[in-house]
Amino acid sequence: MNDIKTFNGDQKVKLVQLINEGMAVMHEIDTLNGGLTDTVKAIAEELEVKPSVLKKAIRIAHKASLTQANQEHEQLNTILETAGKTL
Repeated sequence: MNDIKTFNGDQKVKLVQLINEGMAVMHEIDTLNGGLTDTVKAIAEELEVKPSVLKKAIRIAHKASLTQANQEHEQLNTILETAGKTL
């Protein structure tokens, strides 16, 4: 049984267009991420904080998930306190 899909001319044109546009978008994303990484590193050095902290702040702000992050940190703190692993 042959389950390989074949595409007609119009479908092929759409696929080629989608893949080309998708590749262009992914290239642009890579370029923008590279620029953001460089900016984060520079600002982190200037502010004397870890770049990972700034990246996490950006992700939380982007997802508008500060409340969820705070709840997770509260749960983490409770676990560590319960285990006696706090400073």
